[in-house]
Amino acid sequence: MHAHQNDPAHAKREYLAFALGAEHYVVDILQVQEIRGYETVTRLANAPEHIQGVINLRERIVPIIDLRIRFGLDHATFNEQTVVIILNVLGAVIGAVVDAVSDVVEIGSDDIKDTPTLASNLNTAHITGMATVDDRMLIMLDMARFLTDENLVAQKSLVTA
Repeated sequence: MHAHQNDPAHAKREYLAFALGAEHYVVDILQVQEIRGYETVTRLANAPEHIQGVINLRERIVPIIDLRIRFGLDHATFNEQTVVIILNVLGAVIGAVVDAVSDVVEIGSDDIKDTPTLASNLNTAHITGMATVDDRMLIMLDMARFLTDENLVAQKSLVTA
């Protein structure tokens, strides 16, 4: 037992780590509903390029966002490593296409560093910090903030109202 085990500054939380190109990102494991292989989606007319379409997941229509395109990566390729992380965020279920899922990592709140301030035209509001785990720099995504920016959570609440 460590003396600081109950100290909130040292509280560790679990995150799912995944790759987008050369970068590694993490999302709160509590927001992850399941991980699926990539499957064909039903395209939506006039949707932004990064919204791949929708899938029917156990009688629920789930929008699928290609995070690789959304974050400006070139040439997002689909192969056996490509996966969809099904996330449940603020009551909205969405799928996020990523290059590969790597592992579950534990990150203590005192291991999280602030994101450096970058050009003002770069929207980093959905990046809550960075952490280094096993020599990997992990970018921490706030999916609730990201999806609110994307208006997907707002659309979901309109649908259920």
